[in-house]
Amino acid sequence: MKPRILVTQLVPQPALDLLASVGEVTVDPDPDRILAKSELIQAVKRADYLYCLLTNTVDAEVLDANTNLKIVANMAVGYNNVDVAAATARRIPVTNTPGVLTETSADLAWALLMAVARRIVEADNYTRVGKFTAWGPLIMTGTDVHGKTLGIVGMGRIGEAVARRARGFGMRILYHNRRPIDPAREITLGAVYVDLETLLREADFVTIHTPYSPETHHLIGATQLALMKATTFLINTSRGPVVDEKALVSALLERRIAGSGLDVYENEPTIEPELLSMTSNTVLLPHIASASLETRTRMALMAAESVAAVIRGERPPNVVNPEIYDSK
Repeated sequence: MKPRILVTQLVPQPALDLLASVGEVTVDPDPDRILAKSELIQAVKRADYLYCLLTNTVDAEVLDANTNLKIVANMAVGYNNVDVAAATARRIPVTNTPGVLTETSADLAWALLMAVARRIVEADNYTRVGKFTAWGPLIMTGTDVHGKTLGIVGMGRIGEAVARRARGFGMRILYHNRRPIDPAREITLGAVYVDLETLLREADFVTIHTPYSPETHHLIGATQLALMKATTFLINTSRGPVVDEKALVSALLERRIAGSGLDVYENEPTIEPELLSMTSNTVLLPHIASASLETRTRMALMAAESVAAVIRGERPPNVVNPEIYDSK
């Protein structure tokens, strides 16, 4: 019998073609449909190789639905949707897709930053509804980006890619990380390491690129938002729960910060209703940081390669719990 592969949501065709070359693939043809947990459990019972996305919670209950599960291949860099400890206890490798979305995600962070600073979405709507009847010196005035101070929270691959772009805008670059990066890279990027409080006090734009973990849950909350200037913009393309969304809503409503550009949300896809009504100081996107066709295809193929490697009896690339191999 062919290896049975469950793909939890429709992904780019080249990945499906690769999977079909090594096994029997089950995937819902509706690209917008997300399996409920009960459906995922039932589907896992009928497949020994799981290819999932961030929209799927893969916990101990899901893993126990099939004691022969060979892999959980997660088509994302982050994997907080997977209970890695539970998978490790069951000696199931978990893989992710790092690296391939760095530049695309940095592009999107900059698109959000520029859009909220220069009121692009608001100005587009203003024009489309016929309000643009004459040029005026105060119409849709926004905020300059060049020459300002950019604060980068999380100086990993994406954070560094954002910093490289900031140099072209002549920005002063501050960053905060679990630890400073190599001094030579700091010099190349023109970035200065500071503590989080200093970054929040001094930055005109704060952009978040830290992974999500218990340590980064609500890393930006009411206390941190209170440190920011009334002219500062917050950009989040990392993970929603890194920001306390209710605290952010309060800061925006009370104009204690200038605005926000968000691609991710704390209880995604649910969004705080107040955010949805803020059209003058927020830009909201539907989690599309990596959503170029080229990048999503590379991500999909990377996850598919992990599944194919396990089917071939090989150690898959990008294992996030390598101890299941190292302890053999």
